[in-house]
Amino acid sequence: MTLARDPREEARRAVAAAPGNAIAWIVLADAELDAGNAAAGDAAVRRALALAPGHPEALARLGRLQWMQGRHRDAADSLRQAARAAPGHPGIALWLGHVLEDTGEAEAAAEAYARAHALAPDAAQIAAHLLAWRRRLCDWRGLDALSAQVRGAVARGEAAVEPFAFLSEDADALEQLRCARLSAVQVARRARVLPPRTISDAGPLRIGFLSNGFGAHPTGLLTVACFEALRAEPGLEVHLFALNPGDGSAVRQRLEAATTLHDVASLPHAQVAMRIRDAGIDILHDLRGWGGGGVPAVLAMRPAPLQVNWLAYPGTSGAPWIDYVLADGFVLPPGLEAGFSEAVARLPRCFQPSDTRRAPAPPPSREACGLPDEGVVFCCFNNSYKTNPASFARAMAILRGVPGSVLWLLSGPGRGDDRLRAAASSAGVDAARLVFMPKQPHADYLARLQLADLFLDSNPYNAHTTASDALWAGCPVLTRPGRSFAARVAGSLNHHLGLGELNVADDAAFVGLATALGNDPARLRDLRSRLHGLRACSGLFDMAGFARDFAAMARAMAARHRDGLPPASIELHQA
Repeated sequence: MTLARDPREEARRAVAAAPGNAIAWIVLADAELDAGNAAAGDAAVRRALALAPGHPEALARLGRLQWMQGRHRDAADSLRQAARAAPGHPGIALWLGHVLEDTGEAEAAAEAYARAHALAPDAAQIAAHLLAWRRRLCDWRGLDALSAQVRGAVARGEAAVEPFAFLSEDADALEQLRCARLSAVQVARRARVLPPRTISDAGPLRIGFLSNGFGAHPTGLLTVACFEALRAEPGLEVHLFALNPGDGSAVRQRLEAATTLHDVASLPHAQVAMRIRDAGIDILHDLRGWGGGGVPAVLAMRPAPLQVNWLAYPGTSGAPWIDYVLADGFVLPPGLEAGFSEAVARLPRCFQPSDTRRAPAPPPSREACGLPDEGVVFCCFNNSYKTNPASFARAMAILRGVPGSVLWLLSGPGRGDDRLRAAASSAGVDAARLVFMPKQPHADYLARLQLADLFLDSNPYNAHTTASDALWAGCPVLTRPGRSFAARVAGSLNHHLGLGELNVADDAAFVGLATALGNDPARLRDLRSRLHGLRACSGLFDMAGFARDFAAMARAMAARHRDGLPPASIELHQA
C-alpha cells in the first residue's frame, strides 16, 4: 500500500523556506496537532506568536494546543482573545464552542456555535455542532431545519460531520454508513500505513483493546469483569492500550491486575501505533471508534493484522482499516448488514458485557432523592442529547395516563432541566412531576436505580450502559427497537435476558404498555420479580460464558486470517 503524504513534511519545508512567515508556522502547528504531537505543536505555535503577537489564527492554535493538554480554562481565554480579534471568523467561534463545552459553560458554548453558524450558515459541519449541542441542552429551536441541513449534506457527500453526533438523528444504518465513510476518507488521506504483518501460528493469540475509558468510565465498567474472566481462557494474552491516564479508581486497579495495561495517554498517534505493533497485537479492538476521545488516526496506520469495532461506538466505522464489527443477532440482524463496512461477527449472547461483581448498595429513601412518598416512578437516565421532542412527548403521554406518577431524569447541562420543565407544562403535565438527579458516583447511582419502577427508553439513540445498569439494579427497561445499531442495544439486552415483551413495535405500543404497567401495581411487581430471577439465570450476565464466546470469536477471526481468507461474516452458536 502506498504511504500517504505526511502534511507535516510539507509544512516543515514551508517554514524552512520562509522561517519568518507566521502563517507557515501556523500551518505547521495544525499539522503537528493533527498528528497528536503536542510538544511539536507547542513549538510551532510559540514561534508563530513571536513573529505575529496577537494574531487571531495563532491564538486559536494556542487554544487548540491548551485544549489538547487539558488546560481548558487557558484554552478558553486564548480562543476568546482570538474571537475578539477576528469576530467574523466562524472557525474560531466553533473552536471556542468546543472548549466552552469542557469548561462547563454550556450556554456560552451554544452561543458560540450559534454565532459560527450565523457566520457560515451553509456549512453543514458547523450546523452539526450546533445541532448536537442544542440536543444536549434540550434546546429544540430550529432542530428540524438543522437536522435536514446536516442529513442532506451527508446524503450528497458534501460534508464530513461527526459520526457520533449523527447517531442522534433519525437516520437508518445506510445513512450512518455514508456519514462515517466521509470522516474515514479524511483520516485515510493523512494515514501512513505500517508494513503489514500476519498472525503467527506460534505462541499465544495477543488481543488488544484501545480506549480512553479504562477506569471509572462506562467502558471500564462494562469490560472489567469480562477481562477478568478472559484470564481463564488458554492461549490468549490480553493487552489494554489506555489513552486515559490512571484515575486511581478500583476499576482501573482491577483492569491492571487482569491484563497487561499500556499507558499511552498523551502520546502522538504514531507512537501509540508503534506501541501496539511492538506488543505484537494480533487482533486490536477499537473501544472508542468515532466517539469522543477516539483516535481513528492510530487505527488507520494498521498497527495490528486484524482490527475490530466493538462496544463503545454503536454503528459502523465506515473505515477500510476496520475488518470486523462485533455484534449479536438482535442488535445487528441481517437486514442491517448493508449499512456496515465491516464483516459482521455475531456472538451468541448480547455483544455487551457487564461488571457482575458490583453489588448495588441499599437504596436511599425516596424523600432523599426528591421523589414523592407514593406513586409510580418512571425514569430515563440517558444523557440529555438522547431526550428529543418525540421521546419526551411519548413520556408525557405516559405521565398523563398514570395519575400520581413522576418521571425521574438525569440532570443535564446548562438550562436543559428548565427547558424540559417548560416542555412538560406545554404538554399539560405539572412540571413538578419531573424530578432531576445530579450525576452520582456509580455505586450511589445504582442504589438510586432500585427506586425506579420502569425505565422509559429513548429513540433513535437507546440506553446502552444505562440500560445494563438499570437491569442489574432490578429496574425493567421498556424500549422500541429501531432501524440502526444504536436504536437496538436496549432491545438486545431485553432479548437475551428473556424479557422480549418489553421490546415494543411502535410508539403507541410503548405508551400503552407503560400506562398499563403504571396502573397495575401487581403486574409491575411481577415484572420486577421476573427480572430478578432472570438476572441470576440468563446468559446476559454470565461473564464466564461471555469470555468463552469472546475467545472463540477471536480464534475464529485469527484462523481465517492465517488461512489467507478475507474477513467475512462469522456466526457463533452458544455451546
